[in-house]
Amino acid sequence: MLLIACTFVVDRDGALLLQLRDDKAPYFPDVWGLPGGAIEAGETPEQGAARELWEETRLRVDGRLRLFARQELPEQQRVKNYFYGATSARQEDVVLGEGAAMVFVPAAEVLDRPFTPGSAEMIERFLRSREYASLT
Repeated sequence: MLLIACTFVVDRDGALLLQLRDDKAPYFPDVWGLPGGAIEAGETPEQGAARELWEETRLRVDGRLRLFARQELPEQQRVKNYFYGATSARQEDVVLGEGAAMVFVPAAEVLDRPFTPGSAEMIERFLRSREYASLT
């Protein structure tokens, strides 16, 4: 099983940071997902999430990342760890380090796009959660 860490990054307006994977992505090219990737040897899932977020966006959340959920995707041979955090960063602070685009999307528009397996379900759950409400 491949261990994945990804992050729900929420800005001051409640928008969620999404990544459009490029056509060179080894898995699920040209679809949307969250900043994240494989957890490296010796890393905790939280460390992996923070590292991936930094590598892909040059952003850090304000405070500490908190675990939202763990999702097993046996058909994909993956276990995804979803973290969340608020940021005071704006779109102009995002440095695209991977993918075709990395954008803050208003919550009402987030689910209007194709996502990597398991992501749409977890994003919908996150947007209805008290954890999301606590950040907005």
